[in-house]
Amino acid sequence: AGKLPMLILNLTLMTRRSYQRQLLYKHDDGSYSAFGKGDEQGNTWLTAFVARSFGQASSHIYIDKEHVHSALRWLQKHQLPSGCFQSVGKLFNNDLKVGLPDMGVAAGGTHGEDTMLENALHCLKNVTLDETSLYAKALMAYVFTLSKDMETRKQLLDMVQKETGRLLLWGPRDHDCVQGLISVTVAYIVLAHVSKPDSSFNEASVSKLVHWLSAQRNAFGGFASTQDTVVSLQALAQYAALIPQEMRDVKVAVKGKGASPLEFHVHRNNKLVLHQASLPADTGSYTVQATGSGCVYVQVRTCEEQSSQALPLTLKGGLALSSCYSLTYVGNRGTSNMALVEVEMLSGFIPVQSSVKEVRLPLAFLEDIKIYFPDVLGESSLKLNISVEQDIEVQNLKAATVHVYDYYKPGEISLTLV
Repeated sequence: AGKLPMLILNLTLMTRRSYQRQLLYKHDDGSYSAFGKGDEQGNTWLTAFVARSFGQASSHIYIDKEHVHSALRWLQKHQLPSGCFQSVGKLFNNDLKVGLPDMGVAAGGTHGEDTMLENALHCLKNVTLDETSLYAKALMAYVFTLSKDMETRKQLLDMVQKETGRLLLWGPRDHDCVQGLISVTVAYIVLAHVSKPDSSFNEASVSKLVHWLSAQRNAFGGFASTQDTVVSLQALAQYAALIPQEMRDVKVAVKGKGASPLEFHVHRNNKLVLHQASLPADTGSYTVQATGSGCVYVQVRTCEEQSSQALPLTLKGGLALSSCYSLTYVGNRGTSNMALVEVEMLSGFIPVQSSVKEVRLPLAFLEDIKIYFPDVLGESSLKLNISVEQDIEVQNLKAATVHVYDYYKPGEISLTLV
């Protein structure tokens, strides 16, 4: 019973720390970007998303209102006469560029002046829906639910309902939704249903979306990206709050051949606490049995070792006093998002700072080198030259590694030994 107050305390502390860290990416004009003042200017979508997040967090922690107002004033300066917002700055996650940034502010406009929000809604109502992606229509359905425009909301939900069934069954076509946006698209559809002012919705159809969305969680309880996780958890939480289900007492037993069963006891006082245990064997058949009254979610988490063969990102080179690397993206998405190169130092060697500084926005350390490439990688090779020097003589050197991976999709990784 004592775990729940501690959980709430930890969440509050993490939210406060996240708020302070987010301010490191703030520009003097009130906008925000991926590298803060390291970028020439703020980004429209990120600024809108930060303003929205601060507005939501203000119900739980102290948020300086001026941080929200300054972000909104910056956005208002970039609002066009049509009500749409000018695309400003760089957004390094390709998945978030679909249908953005013109709708980002309207989706998060819980604060700010009424005129700016009304003009933004006017912009959205003039969108040609037949030429709009499923993700954009799902986001707009949620927007018009919040703005209580039930006529436009119904039109959008009718359109997405026809496309959603095929999406969940067969996956997306290129013009429907890029791969990384499937979960967040479904999450916005769920939010459009459960955010209706009178809290009424078709439970049968929405429950299918919720069931599919829950199955997309990764081994750590999150989703494919930060954006997916934030929106999906909000959708699941709002849905759960509307479903009458009293947690009384549930016992779950996980049984495997030749091993003692794992037992979990979930009740009213610990229902929000994560219950987990390691399976007695890596492979084998297991059965899960639940008894009692209530609803629990069971997930099996598996860990697989990353292979260095046939991976989407490739890297070639060798580490001596001067190294040359050739970076190319060969995955199935055309281009990567922002790439990150991590060069581990051989024992006794340190990077030559002058060679590292030639690369834009590097983070260099004595132990290793981390270099961000804001410009996406494509089929063309990107050459990277790094020089190192011996600081301390070390015998019997062991191999070091060089990692290259997509910052927003770390599963797409290349590994080489040097």
